[in-house]
Amino acid sequence: MGEMANNSVAYSGVKNSLKEANHDGDFGITLAELRALMELRSTDALQKIQESYGDVYEICTKLKTSPSEGLSGNPADLERREAVFGKNFIPPKKPKTFLQLVWEALQDVTLIILEIAAIVSLSLSFYQPPEGDTALCGEVSVREEEDEGETGWIEGAAILLSVMCVVLVTAFNDWSKEKQFRGLQSWIEQEQKFTVIRGGQVIQIPVADITVGDIAQVKYGDLLPADGILIQGNDLKIDESSLTGESDHVKKSLDKDPLLLSGTHVMEGSGKMVVTAVGVNSQTGIIFTLLGTGGKEDKRKDEEKKEKKNKKQDGAAAKEMQPLKSEEGADSDEKVKKKANLPKKEKSILQGKLTKLAVQIGKAGLLMSVITVIILVLYFVIDIFWVQKRPWLAECTPIYTQYFVKFFIIGVTVLVVAVPEGLPLAVTISLAYSVKKMMKDNNLVRHLDACETMGNATAICSDKTGTLTMNRMRVVQAYINEQHYKKIPEPEAIPPNILTYLVTGISVNCAYTSKILPPEKKGGLPRHVGNKTDCALLGFLLDLKQDYQDVRNEIPEEALYKVYTFNSVRKSMSTVLKNSDGSYRIFSKGASEIMLKKCFKILSANGEAKVFRPTDRDDIVKTVIEPMASEGLRTICLAFRDFPAGKPEPEWDNENDVITGLTCIAVVGIEDPVRPEVPEAIKMCQKAGITVRMVTGDNINTARAIATKCGILHPGEDFLCLEGKDFNRRIRNEKGEIEQERIDKIWPKLRVLARSSPTDKHTLVKGIIDSTVSEQRQVVAVTGDGTNDGPALKKADVGFAMGIAGTDVAKEASDIILTDDNFTSIVKAVMWGRNVHDSISKFLQFQLTVNVGAVIVAFMGACITQESPLKAVQMLWVNLIMDTLASLSLATEPPTESLLLQKPYGRNKPLISRTMMKNILGHAFYQLMVIFTLLFAGEKFFDIDSGRSAPLQAPPSQHYTIVFNTFVLMQLFNEINARKIHDERNVFEGIFNNAIFCTIVLGTFVVQILIVQFGGKPFSCSELSIEQWLWSIFLGMGTLLWGQLISTIPTSRLKFLKEAGHGTQKGKIPEKELGEDVEEIDHAERELRRGQILWFRGLNRIQTQIRVVNAFHSSLHEGLEKPGSRSSIHNFMTHPEFRIEDSEPLIDDTDAEDDAPTKHNSSPPSSPNRNNNAVDSGIYLTVEMNKSATSSCPGSPLHNLETSL
Repeated sequence: MGEMANNSVAYSGVKNSLKEANHDGDFGITLAELRALMELRSTDALQKIQESYGDVYEICTKLKTSPSEGLSGNPADLERREAVFGKNFIPPKKPKTFLQLVWEALQDVTLIILEIAAIVSLSLSFYQPPEGDTALCGEVSVREEEDEGETGWIEGAAILLSVMCVVLVTAFNDWSKEKQFRGLQSWIEQEQKFTVIRGGQVIQIPVADITVGDIAQVKYGDLLPADGILIQGNDLKIDESSLTGESDHVKKSLDKDPLLLSGTHVMEGSGKMVVTAVGVNSQTGIIFTLLGTGGKEDKRKDEEKKEKKNKKQDGAAAKEMQPLKSEEGADSDEKVKKKANLPKKEKSILQGKLTKLAVQIGKAGLLMSVITVIILVLYFVIDIFWVQKRPWLAECTPIYTQYFVKFFIIGVTVLVVAVPEGLPLAVTISLAYSVKKMMKDNNLVRHLDACETMGNATAICSDKTGTLTMNRMRVVQAYINEQHYKKIPEPEAIPPNILTYLVTGISVNCAYTSKILPPEKKGGLPRHVGNKTDCALLGFLLDLKQDYQDVRNEIPEEALYKVYTFNSVRKSMSTVLKNSDGSYRIFSKGASEIMLKKCFKILSANGEAKVFRPTDRDDIVKTVIEPMASEGLRTICLAFRDFPAGKPEPEWDNENDVITGLTCIAVVGIEDPVRPEVPEAIKMCQKAGITVRMVTGDNINTARAIATKCGILHPGEDFLCLEGKDFNRRIRNEKGEIEQERIDKIWPKLRVLARSSPTDKHTLVKGIIDSTVSEQRQVVAVTGDGTNDGPALKKADVGFAMGIAGTDVAKEASDIILTDDNFTSIVKAVMWGRNVHDSISKFLQFQLTVNVGAVIVAFMGACITQESPLKAVQMLWVNLIMDTLASLSLATEPPTESLLLQKPYGRNKPLISRTMMKNILGHAFYQLMVIFTLLFAGEKFFDIDSGRSAPLQAPPSQHYTIVFNTFVLMQLFNEINARKIHDERNVFEGIFNNAIFCTIVLGTFVVQILIVQFGGKPFSCSELSIEQWLWSIFLGMGTLLWGQLISTIPTSRLKFLKEAGHGTQKGKIPEKELGEDVEEIDHAERELRRGQILWFRGLNRIQTQIRVVNAFHSSLHEGLEKPGSRSSIHNFMTHPEFRIEDSEPLIDDTDAEDDAPTKHNSSPPSSPNRNNNAVDSGIYLTVEMNKSATSSCPGSPLHNLETSL
């Protein structure tokens, strides 16, 4: 403490010197020195600090900062620091320019074919055959009107123009999508704040504003935003696997390893650090810069040196490890970082179905177009050379070629219309639109596919605190001095010594980052900052008219002797104080059932400690704790213990011996009211066929009471409420292994899992996903906020992290962040997810009707009249309507409540249902009937010239214009029909809620009028009269009436209709796709995995120990092993008794402190990019899919290998 005081004195001098500081960075330490220091590890770093600077406080002085006060916060000082040490910002990779996107869009095969055809057509249109020869070429000579010959080039030019339109629209969509994602990314980054001390005040600032010299407070669950050196730490453990690949947690302390690195996760404890490197100079920044620049050799060399230094810490063992980093390791590192920069490429369920469907449609289209071209060419050749018996003359070649090119263009146009290139566009638009709108509904989507997967969700495993409840806790009941108070007692009613214990115990044994601030608005509620349970206890002191801040000023955080921070295994928190006489006092708080078992005494009514027997404990449980819990209160027990001065100092690391023999001060009941909107939201979920389960760390009675209030449990129903211990007992066999059959007996009825650890949560989620009991695989969504929820969030199909209460680690592992921590936002996500699925189906229904219609019209027309009634340019316009514009209008339909009345779609539900197939074929039939009637009898009906068998460059006819116009208007009115896909009668319902839809339909109609009336030769159109227009509109509107007729036919009668667009079955994924998917795993998932990859590679090092293990193994399982397998590590790993599980981390940190044996259950991975496979290391372990997977128990050789690693 003396050192601290001196430091603040030194700092007051620093403050003055800052004023006259010059701008060339007169800090006592340079950027290069700090960088070199941060590249060292553990003991090397400690040695360097001691040799060069003395200690951390000396570094603080050189950086002109105070360990207790932090930086002054003076803007000039902060600017100077940024100028000298850099800003905490890593510049992202440059986005693609618009021209690059245009170039990419031009790579489309069908467009290239069209361009070539258009250019050939253009060049041939300028060729004039010599006069007099035309008669020789047969009855195909070009009859031309005056000046008409000069307009032959228009068709080719128009095709090129339409191609350019399609390309620009596609490129613009890609560009806006990219822009949106960058905006989203920067929004996420801006939202990220970190706690620092400036001018003696603890404040939260955006991560980008952190600068060298800042004093940052680190706590459980943080993702460190910069490099730093520890000044003070309580039980601090860091997961550095994202940088080093070592999955064991690294203990940080001033005397062993004080360096904290950016990009690593705080898994336990808390502390303060002085920031020494930010942005591109931090360890993560250095790696990013290397990847970004690539060509800077000197930096690469630096990096290699750093890697070597990294490895020195492991001595000889590390020498064998080095190739991992330099060969494959560097690759994987680079891949990881590249993946971090690029937006994640996802192949979701929906995209899988769509790709499959698009390929099938494309093949059919190609077949039709080839047949069309062949028929046209054969007809022409037979007519000219067979029927008219003409010879092929050289001078006729260009004329014939022109015909062939025309046929080719018709063929390509059929193909263009048939290929649904609007599909990917529709998905992109729909997802991007949904993501944008979901932001308003408090869902921040990190992975696009999560949005649509949510529509398939069949189960939600939700936390209780903050999600179902308001997370505004307060103490409402207390058991103090042997009395149960139903209301907060008056301070006079409590003996003074008990009050002292309460005030000191709560003040020092709650995180110092937790505090209660005055309300922001007059008459509002006080603001709770930090841990909500801590805030409830601090509020309890304020209700007792006591001030916790006085105690904290007297005992600052630096004066705490040791802190056992709260974690999910302990379920308690303890703080040790050292008294001036050399004695120690420990204050403890935690879950009441657990803490009371450790209490041997209790403070009685007169304030004296008296013996506390097991029978007394049972009485308190029955008379105090159970009644509190049945009212939905969380019960917390507060206790203390004294260690007298004369005796030897306790072994603080031996926690079980320290936190025992406690004296109970009080038991308090904390209320966390259910959010008023939650019961209604849960009811909606249940109607929508989604089962809601509550998974909580709370007491079972509290959990049951809250679940009943929420509507998860209904009185009289036969549902299960289990505690974690009970759940584990039921799902494990005699050997302590998890069995899928046992989980299958429990999960369908399980509604509440109380007193559960994060491992139980992961086990439950995995069990439900891997289950084969129901005919459809369950799609599970999970909510989580703690660091240890990471594995469950990753395992779930959709992981929701809490935006307010969630730790950075949970957010990193999640797919969607709930910015308001509210359960109703999850229901909104379900609505949006289903809406995405429906939007795509609506678009498909519309698109395929046009496809079928246009392709058959072009094909039949070509076969009967030797040319397509719809010209190439007209086809491209139809294509533009049905692809780009329809995808925009139908993909942006807002969701309605009625979506929640359907059952979940499931993973294998086809995109095109029987009802949709009925609509597609029904409408296509109507359109074809109308078009062919017009084509073959239209000229008589309208009393106009027939457009059939017109010569090659004849002017456009009114006849064909009517055909084209009616066709387009039928599509427009059918677009309104396509808004409904479940046989609804009212297709206009909610049409005005979608402004985009109305705009596009009206816009298309206006453009159609312009094309017909003024399009002329380029669009092969001739002006139409008002009467002809009215007939076209009447025939178009007929589709609406026809739609009513179709929906009258019950789908159940049409058994012959097939569905289309099924999802890929689990067993049918081709190996190539599997490989691709493995590459598509996102950055966060890779980081989680790298420890494992290293584990697998590290197996090579273990080969020396294998003989021992195998000897042990063979003596246990005589006769199980094949004679030749003893030397093979591979056989050792795949032996039924020693299984490596490929779908969860091998070294599961959450199990490490559990008493239960570590457990792994094996089953086939459900989807390649959801599971933590070890595939990307290039090592394929054949994992036997056997239900009775034995685990590595703490005594087994495999477990020892795990821990030694």
